[in-house]
Order: sequence, then structure tokens, then C-alpha cells
Amino acid sequence: MTANGIFQIAIYFGLILALAKPVGAFMARLFAGERTFLHPILRPIERLCYSLAGVREDTEQRWTQYAGSILSFSFFSFLFVYALQRLQRVLPLNPAGFGTAQVPGNATAMTPDLAFNTAVSFMTNTNWQSYGGETTLSYLVQMTALTVQNFVSAAVGVAVAIAVIRGFARQQANSIGNFWVDLTRAVLYLFLPLSLAGALFLCSQGVIQNLSSYTQVTTLEGKTQVIAQGPVASQEAIKMLGTNGGGFFNANSSHPFENPTPLTNLVQMLMIFVIPAGLTYTFGRMVGDQRQGWALFAAMSVMFLIGVFVVYTAEQAGNPNLARFGIESNPTAAQAGGNMEGKEVRFGIAATSLFATITTAASCGAVIGMHDSFTPLGGLVPLFNMEVGEVIFGGTGAGLYGMLLFAILAVFIAGLMVGRTPEYLGKKIEAKEVKMAMLALIATSAAILLFTGVTSAISFASGSYWNGSYGAATGNLNNGGPHGLAEILYAYSSGAGNNGSAFAGLSANTPWYNLTIGLAMLAGRFLIIIPMLAAAGSLAAKKRLAITSGTLPTHGPLFVMLLVGTVVIVGALTFFPALSLSPIVEHFLMHQGRLF
Repeated sequence: MTANGIFQIAIYFGLILALAKPVGAFMARLFAGERTFLHPILRPIERLCYSLAGVREDTEQRWTQYAGSILSFSFFSFLFVYALQRLQRVLPLNPAGFGTAQVPGNATAMTPDLAFNTAVSFMTNTNWQSYGGETTLSYLVQMTALTVQNFVSAAVGVAVAIAVIRGFARQQANSIGNFWVDLTRAVLYLFLPLSLAGALFLCSQGVIQNLSSYTQVTTLEGKTQVIAQGPVASQEAIKMLGTNGGGFFNANSSHPFENPTPLTNLVQMLMIFVIPAGLTYTFGRMVGDQRQGWALFAAMSVMFLIGVFVVYTAEQAGNPNLARFGIESNPTAAQAGGNMEGKEVRFGIAATSLFATITTAASCGAVIGMHDSFTPLGGLVPLFNMEVGEVIFGGTGAGLYGMLLFAILAVFIAGLMVGRTPEYLGKKIEAKEVKMAMLALIATSAAILLFTGVTSAISFASGSYWNGSYGAATGNLNNGGPHGLAEILYAYSSGAGNNGSAFAGLSANTPWYNLTIGLAMLAGRFLIIIPMLAAAGSLAAKKRLAITSGTLPTHGPLFVMLLVGTVVIVGALTFFPALSLSPIVEHFLMHQGRLF
């Protein structure tokens, strides 16, 4: 590691720490129904939305009604995105002619299985893409289907987090809020203003925003090159703020049209974490004890910083096999050293390591480097971040309610150790809450491990469309051995974790991958949301207990360590066998000189 790289990481974390309180305080006021500085402008629009949709702002919902509203909204979102993709050939704003006879020869066909995968992906806030955006989807689909889902799917996550917080904050209540009100406020007061400001800033730095036809130019070599255009800045802002991650371009945030400068790179990384970090402060404010929010922030920060420095250390050390051939691997004034394969040279190893840890901790999925080219340990951390449920700040809302899931388990374990009924924030944690937490953990873990195991074992016909390798000698793996297994494990971890990033060495645009990764996304989204809402409904109905000498403090260093230990141990016990067969064994093979 270098002093410059450590300084970059420290500056980033300091900015997130500084932003958590003001952003969190704003969200606490917003979802408590209090007046904010945006109300004079946006309150009339909010009322109009309720009037047009027939929503009664003062009517709250039981957890079953809240969950039913989420499922119905998500189902119609899926149908809307699927239909637009399949009909794009007859719809306007399609200057490249995707889906028509004029489509370029290298464009990806929007087949039924790919349309299903993409619709599920953007509806679940995963934004996994088995295609290149600039060679597949029209401007209309990018704007009205994908960008809209970037807003509303992120807002759903925030709404669920707020509902779960109400479960802890209320007592003897039979409701946890109104989904339609929470959704509207999240979009109108939070994501739209921040995205507008973010898009204008990105445009000022060189991110493109237009509806022009693709530009054809002649290169210095005399070859013809097509330069894609499009409404990029508007999608880029909400892509980061909503922890969505789907890129307008196949190169994602390493493309200069999406991320042109180191300054835009820093701002985009801040966009990813600012709302998840702020929600920890919102939690403390709404439950009436700010120390509880800071305890969650501290637990997330510890795991985040450990992950960043593991990735940075591994990538800066590079591949020892290259050093044996006399290739300089130490940083000097003339070169970066380390493992620069797959890194964007504008950002370097430190920023790429930081970005990779942020994006996989926060279920964003945007990338500025190819994770497939990371060293084994460098790739292990992003993989593990997704497998523990992306609770290290996590997605917008999803990170907080995922961490609260682990908090329930942590106090339950502590209660078993001392022979006392576990409590958290004055609420008894009983059988129902623990069962719901375990259901959520088991469902997502099973989706990852079962699909990975089946995909690794099935013998697809070599070179077939179902295969995904298009002729690779290893059958259904693009790469043989532990790295090939890691690619498959990463794909399903990304899907079930609603992340969307990829190792990028796996050709996933096949019926098998499109359908199974789509199912993993659904499991990772709704089989956590529904159990957590059930737990919230149960907790809201309980009385708050008085604090006694036997109550476990959940705001101090002891609880922070207990919470971090629960996350790490549960993740390690669940995924250690699979990780041992992929990045871990690959690391040892590399140091034995058997991998280059």
C-alpha cells in the first residue's frame, strides 16, 4: 500500500461520516411526516400524487397489507419493463434501430429470457445486465423502463427500512405505515432532488446527456468506429444514489462518458454510500436513541474498512509469479506496480480497490475495474460482501434492514449465552422474530449455493446457446478450475444479493443463466423483505420493556463486536466450503507458481 492510496480511503470515509448525520436527520423528519425545507415546493405535488392514485395519506397498513402492496407494485413494474423491452422495435426514440432490420450486426437480441432477466433485475434493484446497454436497448427503454425502475426500486428498499424501523420504535401498534406514502416521499423528496443535482454536476464534468444518433467516425488507422450517444447523466446519477449499478455502457463506470474524471469518481462513490450511511442515523433518531444508530454505523464501518484494506493490500502486492520473472511489482514514480490488469489507469489501484469494496458492500454493482482480473484475495472480498447479504452499509434501505436481521440474531445468541430472554431496543426477541430472520438467511444462501452447485454439475453441450461458454473446452465454465467456479459463484451471489456486478468472465446471456439468475434475484429480494416485514409487524405490537441491570447494552463497543462477529461467522460457516474451492484455493495455487 502507498501513503497516497491510504489518504484517498481516509478522505472518502471522512466524507461519508460527515454526511451521515445531515442526510439521516432529513430522512427522519421526512418519514415522520414532519415539514422539511423542500415542502413548500414539493408538498403540492405530493398531494396531487395521492389524489391521482386514490391513496389516503392518513391511513396506515398492517404488515400483511404493506407486503401485499410491495408485491403488487413490483409485479406490475416487472410487466411494464418486460413489455417495453419486447416492443422497443415499434416504439419511438430508437435511433440505432434495435430490434429492427436496421439493427447493427453486433447488437444483442432482446430474447424472452433476456427480457425476463432484465425486467426482474431492475424491478428488484439488482441491475444485473447480461447485455451491453449501448448495443441492446433504445433510448425510450433506457429512460422510461430502466431509469424509472432505478428510482422506484430504490424507493421500495427505503420504504421497507422505514417500516422495519417503525416496528422497533412503536409499541402496541397494529400498523407499520403506508407503503404508497413512503414510496412517494422517497422518490419525490429524496431521490429526485439528489438525482437532479447529481446529473447536473456530472454533465458539468463531461458525462453526456443527449438523444442524438450514434456518431460514426474514422480513426487514425482509417477504420470506422461507432461512438454511442444517449441520456447517460440522468441514468448515472440515480444508478449510484439508488445503489442500482446498471450501466448505460457495457464498460459501466470505467467508460469516460459515464465517469470522466477522478472527481466524478469520488462523487459517484459518495453517492453510493450516502443514503445507506444516513439511514443508520435515521434509525437512531426514529427509535429515540441516537447511540443505537451510531452502533450500527460503527459495525458497518469496521467491516468496510477491513474489506477495503484487504483488497488494496492484495491488489497492490500483485501476482508473485510476475516478480519471479523480474517484472517490477513495487510502486515507483514511473509506474503503479501491483496488479494493474483490469484497472482503469485514470483511477489506479487504490481507487479501484475502494470502488470494488463500496459497490459490493452497497449492492450497487457499478464497477470501474474488472473484478475477474483481481487477485484471488482481491476478488474474495467483493464476493464475501455479497454473500453476507450486503449489510456493510448495503443498498438503499436493504443494508439497514439486512443489518437489523443480524442484530436480531446477535441478541438471540447473546441471550442463549447468559440464559436470558433476548431483547433489542426494549422489545423481546422471541421465536417468531428469530424464525423470520433465519428464513431470510437460509433462503438467500440456498439460492446462491444450490444454483451454483447445479450449474457447475450440469453438462451442457459445448458451444450451445444454453452453455454460456460458446465452445470452451471446459463445458459450462469460461475458465476451468477454481476461477471458473468463482465466476459462477459470483454470478449467483450477485443475483441473490441484488448487487448486479459480475466477474465479467462468464458469458451469462443464455436461457439457463438468464432464468436461474432471475430466480435468484427474486429470492434475494422478496424472501428477505417479507420475513423482515413480518418481524416488524410482530415487534410493533409488543410493549417496550424497562431497561434493567440484566439488559444487554446494544449501543456500545461490546455489541458492535458481537454484531460484526455474527455477520462474519454466519457468512463464513455458510460459504466457507464454496469459497475454499474457488478464491482461497486459487490464492494458494498462485503462490505455488501454478497460476499466472
